[in-house]
Amino acid sequence: MLAVAPARPIASLGPSIQNQGKRPFPPLSLSFFFFFLLPLLSSLAFSGGFVVLVARRFAVRSALLPKSPFRQLPGNLVKISAFFLQVVRSLEFAQTMTREGDANGRDDMEIDGCPPERRQVRTISKVFDPDYLKVFYGKLFPHSDIFKWLSYGNDGKHPACDQSYFGRREFSFTLDNDIYLRFQSFSNVVEMENSIKEKNPFKIDLGPVYSVDPTKRHAYAQAGNNVFTPVERELVFDIDMTDYDDVRYCCSGADVCLDCWPLMTAAIKVIDTALRDDFGFSHILWVYSGRRGVHCWVCDGRARRLSNEQRAAVADYFHVYKGNENSLKKVSFMGPTLHPFLVRSYMDVLKWFFEEKLLPSQNLFATEERYQKILQLIPDESIVSELQEKWNSNRRSSSKEDINIFRWEQLKHVLQSAKQKGLRRCVEEIIFSYTYPRLDMEVSKHMNHLLKAPFCVHPKTGRVCVPIDPNNCDDFDPLGVPTLSELLEELNTGVMRSESDGSAATEEWEKTSLGEYIRFFRSSFLQPLLKSCKVSFFH
Repeated sequence: MLAVAPARPIASLGPSIQNQGKRPFPPLSLSFFFFFLLPLLSSLAFSGGFVVLVARRFAVRSALLPKSPFRQLPGNLVKISAFFLQVVRSLEFAQTMTREGDANGRDDMEIDGCPPERRQVRTISKVFDPDYLKVFYGKLFPHSDIFKWLSYGNDGKHPACDQSYFGRREFSFTLDNDIYLRFQSFSNVVEMENSIKEKNPFKIDLGPVYSVDPTKRHAYAQAGNNVFTPVERELVFDIDMTDYDDVRYCCSGADVCLDCWPLMTAAIKVIDTALRDDFGFSHILWVYSGRRGVHCWVCDGRARRLSNEQRAAVADYFHVYKGNENSLKKVSFMGPTLHPFLVRSYMDVLKWFFEEKLLPSQNLFATEERYQKILQLIPDESIVSELQEKWNSNRRSSSKEDINIFRWEQLKHVLQSAKQKGLRRCVEEIIFSYTYPRLDMEVSKHMNHLLKAPFCVHPKTGRVCVPIDPNNCDDFDPLGVPTLSELLEELNTGVMRSESDGSAATEEWEKTSLGEYIRFFRSSFLQPLLKSCKVSFFH
């Protein structure tokens, strides 16, 4: 296998070529393609990374450079150029298969626990490529929309706006090799966009709005009196699927599938309804984290100006699940009756979700090890023994009946027939223990906590952190979210199509599957938010 040198960022190639006044490749003709280029590719198809690197560079540049050779091709060669892209993808696939075969054949492979001397060679997965990321930031990332959101109407177009507002917001960049750049700030959208394109961050985190420009914090620190302090920040929530590992059996850790993802759907429904109905917030943005969870941004003015103590109080309002691996009791209810918020969550979301979705998909009663976890939540040993005896004998009313539903109905009947009121509540406690949202409390309590920005690309999966519609969150598929490589392919295909039929999209992202998410962000979140901000300037 040939060692391939790191590729020069694609987006940086265009200006240099233009400045030299040269075309990136000589003009192509039919004879050149069929009698020279195609035989060359065929003969070198399995010669390693060099061919793929050059071919991929050609394919990417053809779609992105202003003076692309593809754009100069006659109409009858458009299909040939598209075929060339298919050849490139085939070469990449063959190279990937070769790499996987080499890896599977090695006896000394170490993944997570590899020694330091073998960590020096850094490999980048197919779904995440820094060159692709450069194109993403240059062509697809919605810089203007992010600026409008985080400005909250303070864009200099209104006499009552605070023109220093956006410049006091902290941005944090994570670069290649885990290099962190904290306390970045920008005075306008052009500065922000140029910095993102130049630094090509693997991740962008957003912090609070400070009292002064974060880049000048050291100068103010010398003055004393704690001048540099956070003054405003969205109320945020972070829900991670790894916190549900004790109640899901299909996946664990960072892995998710369509069987366990509904846990996130239930969490969105419970939290979103409470934020709107109980707290009166209306400008709420839900975002897929790109891998295994969801983030919530509450952007109302009242929410942004909450103190740390007030944020902690809101977080405690939702803090019902208090379990850990070592504790048997997972939830804590205050008082003899459930709070109205919990009653609504139970009746509208959690009960149905547990019985119709989680119970059969995770087979919670299929094995003794699994149903023992549930029996541990019942404080009466006699009832536990009674149920164990029934289940060990494996008696069912019908051989066709789902064993999970059958045993759950048996458990409910025994508990709800008990004379003690505490035992009748066990059914509710079991459902809450398995389905209630498990929040990262520290993220919500403190203003200066960083959270990943929407529309970033997750470096582990290559998936974009797209917004989620809470009204249709049942339809959201985390495995169907566009990836970096897919978007670049769609972008190339869009360029081909526009060249062939003469059509042109007003913005690059409209040629890709990212478009539906940006349009939703604008219409359902950004526009109502900015309208509300303008109204507030007059009050």
